[in-house]
Formats: sequence, structure tokens, C-alpha cells
Amino acid sequence: MKEVYFGFEKLDVWKMAKDVAVTVYSAVKLFPETERYGLTSQLTRAAVSVSANIAEGSGRKSPKDRAHFYQIAYASLMETLSHLSISLELNYIDITVYNELRSQIFNLSRMLNALYNSQINSGAKR
Repeated sequence: MKEVYFGFEKLDVWKMAKDVAVTVYSAVKLFPETERYGLTSQLTRAAVSVSANIAEGSGRKSPKDRAHFYQIAYASLMETLSHLSISLELNYIDITVYNELRSQIFNLSRMLNALYNSQINSGAKR
């Protein structure tokens, strides 16, 4: 049987968001057990929310609706970066891991902005 892909699975921005979430999940394995319901939970939920909102937005019919979910994905990405900054200051993650994730987040933020703008601009043309 031929594998079928949904539209969002073909998006490079979704693939990158998924990779960031997977990297975050690997990083939090080293967090203290006392953070299980605190920073660990907040960080993983924010990271997963990015790719989830991209996927959900891609399923919306209007450009305005899609843009709204891409905006939420961006906000979750910024939340992820904030949690990572705190994790670094608490010495829960290594500076190398932080810098790698920060670089990925920077690139992903640019892609999300472009995706958002493309939807806003396509909605304005109608």
C-alpha cells in the first residue's frame, strides 16, 4: 500500500517544528525529577504546540483562519524559547543544546512569519 501524506506533513516548517519538539523531549530527560510537573511539562507542551498548531492551521479553509493558527504556533515557539532560557540559567540544559535549539527556533520563527504573511496577503487579495 502506498503511503499517503497529509498536507501539513509536506511542509518544511512543520517538519522543523516537529524536530524542535523531539529535541526538547530529549533535553528534558536530564531535568531533575522535581521539575516533572513544572518546567518539564510547560516546556514540552509549548514545543509540541508549535507543530500541532501548524497542522491544525493547515486544515482550515480560509487564509485568515490558517494565519490565526500560524500566529498561535509562533507564540508557542516564543514560549518554548523562554522556557529554554530559564532551563539554561538553572543549569538544566547544556549551553550547546541551548544554542542548537535557539538556532533552530530562530530559523523556524522566520519560516512561521513567512507562512503567516503569505496567508494574510492571500486573504487580502480576495
